[in-house]
Amino acid sequence: MSEQTNSTLVPCLRYRNALAAIDWLVRAFGLVRHAVYMGEGDTVAHAELTSGGGMIMLGSAENASEYSKLMAMPDEIHRRNTQSVCLVVPDADAVYATAKAAGAEMVLDIRDMDYGGRGFTCRDPEGHVWSVGSYNPWQCVT
Repeated sequence: MSEQTNSTLVPCLRYRNALAAIDWLVRAFGLVRHAVYMGEGDTVAHAELTSGGGMIMLGSAENASEYSKLMAMPDEIHRRNTQSVCLVVPDADAVYATAKAAGAEMVLDIRDMDYGGRGFTCRDPEGHVWSVGSYNPWQCVT
C-alpha cells in the first residue's frame, strides 16, 4: 500500500518513449512505479510514479488528443522547458551520483543552496528539467 498524502498538485509529463522514461526515472532518481496503464502497442496511456508522499504522472507523447495539442516536447522548443519538476531527497549527493551514472545531463552542478539544502539541476534523456535537492519547502519556517 502506498503512503497517503494530502498533496493536490501532481506534475504531469509526456515522453516519446514513456516505457524507457519510466525505467530511467526509477533507476536515476529512485522513483517507484505506482501504476502503469498501457495503451496501444508500446505506448503508455497513463503512469504514476511516486517518491515519498509525492507523485508524478506521465504518458506517451502523441498528437491526436485535444490535451496533447496544448503541449510541446523539449526537443520541439530548442530543449527549453516551460516548467520543471522539483524532487526533494534526503541525500542529494547520492541521487546526483545515480542520476549522473544513468546519463542525466547536469545543467547546474551539485552545490549548497543559499536558501538551505544541497541540490542540482539536470535534464532527463528526453530533455525534461529536474531540480533535485535536500531542501524541503514543507519544513521551511518564515
